[in-house]
Amino acid sequence: MTERPYGYLMVHFLEDPEGYAEKIYLDLSDGDDPERWVPLNGGEPVLASHLGTTGVRDPHLTFSPDAGIYYILATDLRVFGGDDAGWAGWSRGYSTRMNVWESRDLITWSPLRQIDVALDPSGARDADAPEMGMMWAAEATFVPDFHGEGEGAFVVYWTSTVGDHQVILWGSTTDFTQSTWTYGGVLLDQGEDTIDTTMIQHAGRTYRVTKSNGASARGLFMEVTDAPRWWEPGAVWREVQTRIGEGHAAGHGVEGPTMVKAHGEDRWYLFVDVIPSVGYRPMVSTDLDGATPWEPLESPRFSLRAATKHGGILGLTPAQHEALRRADAAGPVRTDLGVVAAPVGTSAEALRVALPAYAEARLHGGGAASFPVSWDLDGIDTSEPGDHGVRGRLEGTLGANLNAWTGRDGSAAWDAEDKVPFSRTALWVGALVEIG
Repeated sequence: MTERPYGYLMVHFLEDPEGYAEKIYLDLSDGDDPERWVPLNGGEPVLASHLGTTGVRDPHLTFSPDAGIYYILATDLRVFGGDDAGWAGWSRGYSTRMNVWESRDLITWSPLRQIDVALDPSGARDADAPEMGMMWAAEATFVPDFHGEGEGAFVVYWTSTVGDHQVILWGSTTDFTQSTWTYGGVLLDQGEDTIDTTMIQHAGRTYRVTKSNGASARGLFMEVTDAPRWWEPGAVWREVQTRIGEGHAAGHGVEGPTMVKAHGEDRWYLFVDVIPSVGYRPMVSTDLDGATPWEPLESPRFSLRAATKHGGILGLTPAQHEALRRADAAGPVRTDLGVVAAPVGTSAEALRVALPAYAEARLHGGGAASFPVSWDLDGIDTSEPGDHGVRGRLEGTLGANLNAWTGRDGSAAWDAEDKVPFSRTALWVGALVEIG
């Protein structure tokens, strides 16, 4: 039996002109409430990019039911503290690479990889793809029968500059690797700058909200189609609403939309990014097919940290929500795990068995949980009597992911050579090993 839904996970970056916050942040819903959000990892980033521009913007979270793998996609762009080419330079001649991380449990994430949406599976320039500028604001929808019955793939859509304006392009992949990447074509070209498409599906229909930056002054607008193959040129889309979210703007623009359906009811949320620094504010709908489905959410209960920018939301199960909460470790209950005695000549494997296998850690949300300890025994000489201080890292915490990097000679410059990723928020414990 399929587990009932409960809770939500939001992926996003932060707007911080004075710092380096273009990284991956995760927020967990307060229970099953999509209006209240709690930052995970103590508000610190969970992932960071050491590749390309070292910036991460516009992240999106998606799931492959075929492989049982979750993916985070993100733009390869660092605005603050990176290359100072400016938006004109970035949008027309910058990175066509997509940042990708994967996970099976939403807690432990793979090292970063990149795929280039302008290249074919061999790594050569795709002859079918147009000359495009930077790839940004990529999202993906899984299509179960994309390659035929039972052969699913993701349709990925993103913004690029093609010719004299910005359009929405699409491609497909089964696993977000270059070897399965295929450029598809143009999804949306309205002859003016059009960016930031997000989609949701319900009752056989596909709804998309897109930002128009052109002379039509439609702002964020929503369209709907009944076409099963909604990404193909023959799909007919009907416009439903324009200028969505402008009531939140207070003199600023809105962009970077993302949608999520509330569990167990016909109620949808559309989060719109009020630029430049306010961040996400929610719209709500109880009828996606109404004349004007989206209205600003008026709720004193709404809670989301400031400057939460352009991301995505994924529905969870009770087990996933609890696992994320219990992985949100703040610090070890005890940093000193005591003394372990071992005879001369003890092997490293035997020493690891003798050391404590688990350690307790306090959780940011209160309480404690137990985590496996990975002991670092490099440099321990057990051939002679002696005392050795050792340390171990708590595994399975959100903070143990690769969320920082350092370059050659400790450089923090975005273009430093030999950048090596590491975790700045991993939790460590220690013990004394007595060899005798």
